[in-house]
Amino acid sequence: MTSPRPVRTRFAPSPTGYMHIGGMRTAFFCWLWARHTGGTFILRIDDTDQQRNVSEALQPIFRAFQWLGLDWDEGAEKGGPYAPYYQSQRTGIYREAIDRLLAEGKAFKDFDAPEVVQQDRAEAEAAKRNYVNIRRSLELTPEKITELEAAGTPYVVRLLVPRDQSVTIHDAVRGEVTWDCGTMPDPVLMRSNGTFLYNFASVVDDAAMEITHVIRAEEHLTNTCVQTLLFRALGCEPPVFAHIPFITSPGSTKKLSKRDLDKLRNVPALKKLFDRADEIGPKLGLGDSKTLSPVMVEYYEKMGYLPAGILNALARLGWSLDDKTEIMDLNTIVENFTLDRIVKSSAGFDGDKLQALQGYWMNVLPISDKVAGVKPYLDKVGWAASDERLAAMLAGIGDRLKIFSDILDYREFFSDDETLEFETKPLEKLRSQAGSREMVLALRSLLQDAESWQATALDQRVHQWAEQQGHKIGQVVAPLRLGVTGRGSGIGLFDAMELIGQTSCLLRLSRLAEKLV
Repeated sequence: MTSPRPVRTRFAPSPTGYMHIGGMRTAFFCWLWARHTGGTFILRIDDTDQQRNVSEALQPIFRAFQWLGLDWDEGAEKGGPYAPYYQSQRTGIYREAIDRLLAEGKAFKDFDAPEVVQQDRAEAEAAKRNYVNIRRSLELTPEKITELEAAGTPYVVRLLVPRDQSVTIHDAVRGEVTWDCGTMPDPVLMRSNGTFLYNFASVVDDAAMEITHVIRAEEHLTNTCVQTLLFRALGCEPPVFAHIPFITSPGSTKKLSKRDLDKLRNVPALKKLFDRADEIGPKLGLGDSKTLSPVMVEYYEKMGYLPAGILNALARLGWSLDDKTEIMDLNTIVENFTLDRIVKSSAGFDGDKLQALQGYWMNVLPISDKVAGVKPYLDKVGWAASDERLAAMLAGIGDRLKIFSDILDYREFFSDDETLEFETKPLEKLRSQAGSREMVLALRSLLQDAESWQATALDQRVHQWAEQQGHKIGQVVAPLRLGVTGRGSGIGLFDAMELIGQTSCLLRLSRLAEKLV
């Protein structure tokens, strides 16, 4: 009995200029299966579409892998025994495969003009039957073929489909799938300009690189019949196919697509992600949600998400450890990842759930790592604080910090006292209440005499004063918070006051009192 081949998986993106979050999930599953089995993960670039081949468009792909810590064993930028790993550099290999298929009678040159093929399609459509190409060129003699080639007559190369057969695969996710070859047109392998089509180039590469498992999104299932026929024609064993569910927006069956940004930004479970890009992106010089959207992996890196949170969320999109586990680190995912636990149904991309997972991983991050994580965002907007002060701020902010760019929400710790803005809604509410200005001035007087500016001492002093004056604590805390932070809500008030300092708090309370005249 032969031993199974060592697992070799690949992810083969086209250079589109960005890395789609759905594509990253597919790549992650390919990577996971290779790591779980002790196999090899390959990053190959499928750049057969010459119009899309832009070298700078590859950088977001490489960057996404590097940021998430998903290393590849062979492939682009790294090399390996099956180099080159760019399809645009493998045309000689494809030409050899075409010549071999032609010589063995498994493919043929089709000299039918495009308008003839179009007429055949129109007639099939009018007759309400499947289009199956007419194999006129198979009736040409070798002499006639030579004559046509000498005259420069354009032709395409087609695979000769065995129309008396069917193709059955055992998909690792979908189960048994069968196609009837009798209703299939002969697929084009090489265009008349000498370039090669995706299905052909992909199979040649998968065969040459000894890929054992092709894990990809379910929309590629329709390619699998042709690809299986190509593997057979090349005399190679087809890989195991695993067609995983595509990612949808919450509550929808439609694939999450960059083309639908205007619709996606109004989906409740995604709206906060778009709004965050519109709010923070311009401050960081990143544009807005039109240029940096949540369907792009780059969005999450630039906005300050943790790779651990993103990987945890991606793993849950179509795969589960069990029926209850939500939080998983990478080692746990690798150890337990199997193809039989991938579901068939589409996976909804829920921004709220992503934020919850992200919040967990941020909450367990050491303070020193949080300090390092927020500093680039502060630098971008020109805010500064010592590491010690930042550590104290972040301890006070606690689990409110979900992503590193959230630090920009806490301007009260960085604003000049003279320019701190007071939020409109709580300010107007305070103006509508009788005695608000007197309350603010009384609090300023109380705090001016404070001997200790530690949070616990401030808490005790304010509570005692409120009780003595017969005020409910909420009546006291609301104007005090607005005065010292400019906000109606936020982190623990007295922790904030300790961080802001006595001098600044007193000055800010004076400014608030002026606005209540």
